[in-house]
Amino acid sequence: AARLFGAYPPRRMTGGRTMEFRAIFSEAAEEYGLSLTEKQLAQFCRYETLLLEENAKMNLTAITEPRAVAVKHFIDSLTAWRKDWFIADIRRVIDVGTGAGFPGLPLKIMHPEIELTLLDSLAKRVRFLEKVVAALELSGVACLHVRSEDAARQELYRERFDAAVSRAVAHLSILAEYTLPFVKEGGFVAALKGAKYQEEIEDSAAAVQILGGAPPVVFQEKLPGLDDRRAVLYIRKKSPTPKLYPRAAGTPEKKPLGRLTEREKMR
Repeated sequence: AARLFGAYPPRRMTGGRTMEFRAIFSEAAEEYGLSLTEKQLAQFCRYETLLLEENAKMNLTAITEPRAVAVKHFIDSLTAWRKDWFIADIRRVIDVGTGAGFPGLPLKIMHPEIELTLLDSLAKRVRFLEKVVAALELSGVACLHVRSEDAARQELYRERFDAAVSRAVAHLSILAEYTLPFVKEGGFVAALKGAKYQEEIEDSAAAVQILGGAPPVVFQEKLPGLDDRRAVLYIRKKSPTPKLYPRAAGTPEKKPLGRLTEREKMR
């Protein structure tokens, strides 16, 4: 496993590397049950090349080995999609705290019909995302440089999305405040989580309820070649988020919502 998924030193991008990644990703995708077109496969290969090239200039990922990128970044991102949730009228999707574009860009490559907004607070990451979007010739993608707490208070974004997705951003009690304010009533949040997802669900129950969410629906996931526990948590937006939320930038992380006093919750 260490050989397959270790963080190898960055390597100069070559045609050989691209062919190696193409073969590895094709095999892993087939193992997971994904069917890729030639265009999609080419887009994933180009994305991987750009990711590693830019990673040599700034810290985007510690994962650089071909199979690890294929499975831990790309296929893991695609676990966010379930047909019974991403139905026909789920069109506008926001990826909150997208980082290097996960899970939003892999979802867009596989499902080009969605209208995607990639949100991140770091300008240089947003510039990288814009570069990838242009290189892959993706339409219907907006790259937004702003903190989630600030964006979710703007009328342009507040409760305007059918779904929000997020991966490796924050504990669910914090993530709920970052994401649920963006989602329309009846929409949902899809949060990709690791082994401790059940603990996060229990710790965040109060926060999710306060913000208008229903209890999470859990789908356990198994990635090709990995034995660790993973899950996608779907949180349906059952009522509007109170105007108080999200709180000022930085506050959700410093004081997670579930730990507020009853008086603070009612302000």
